[in-house]
Amino acid sequence: MHLSMHNWMRQEPIETTIARLAKYGYKSIEISGEPEKYDAKHVRGLLDHYGLECWGSVTLMVDKRNLQSADEAKRAASVQYVKDCIQLVHDLNGQILTLVPGTVGKIAPDSTPENEWGWLVDGVKEIYEVAEAKGVHVGIEPLNRFESYLITRAEQALALCDAVGPNLGVVLDAFHINIEESNIHDAIRLVGDRLVDFHVADNNRMPAGYGDYDWPALVGVLKEIGYDGALTAEFVAPVDRTPANKYPNALETNFEGIEIDEEQLKFIIDHGSSILTEEYYDWLVKVNSETLLPLT
Repeated sequence: MHLSMHNWMRQEPIETTIARLAKYGYKSIEISGEPEKYDAKHVRGLLDHYGLECWGSVTLMVDKRNLQSADEAKRAASVQYVKDCIQLVHDLNGQILTLVPGTVGKIAPDSTPENEWGWLVDGVKEIYEVAEAKGVHVGIEPLNRFESYLITRAEQALALCDAVGPNLGVVLDAFHINIEESNIHDAIRLVGDRLVDFHVADNNRMPAGYGDYDWPALVGVLKEIGYDGALTAEFVAPVDRTPANKYPNALETNFEGIEIDEEQLKFIIDHGSSILTEEYYDWLVKVNSETLLPLT
């Protein structure tokens, strides 16, 4: 196993992100699913310079992206978006794509369970064929019930795998399974060799080691099933605006020179965070590594 990290949680130059990951012992990046934003040749050059790899990418299922939507045009656009993410991974010599099927935060169904399941299977089959041709291993990520309503548990993701194809896998996230699975270790064992990626954040979505997870035990179960991929950091630190705040340096107050897309900012805020200071974010990346690197 090795340490990797998402970068959707902070809008900063990719040069800054990659340099930070190298500084703290990460070996790869799971790059934000924004195919129009990144020049693959430039990013590959940066990764080569710092001795890192692209592990893969993750789909950002914002408002108009939904593979289980009742809107046929929205489903088609969402399928094309995921195909574009697969191309980005391929161009960066990455290995995996984390696929979130529905719009993050949408918890009201559009249609009957039968209709939505059928739409989802059809769309993922189309995506699967492209991924197979490109050599990219796709994993379905269950979210929690407050962020999704269709795929929230490992067994549901496995049912989708069975309906689509033998190489479709599952991505588990320590934060989500802590909410939805009756036993997190058993959920990992259930997925077994179909595990494509494992996202790490503590039970409170702080970096590993700043909640109540027993990380040696959890990583031990990953080793038990033979998982040898990435531990991909996806902490989303909450911002405390009360006198009880333990991290007074967390919230950015000087926005000079900070550029962030409104939709992306909303995505971060909807995840319970905000724009964080460089000092605080750097610390988050560092302490996550200090907890997990000795276990890999």
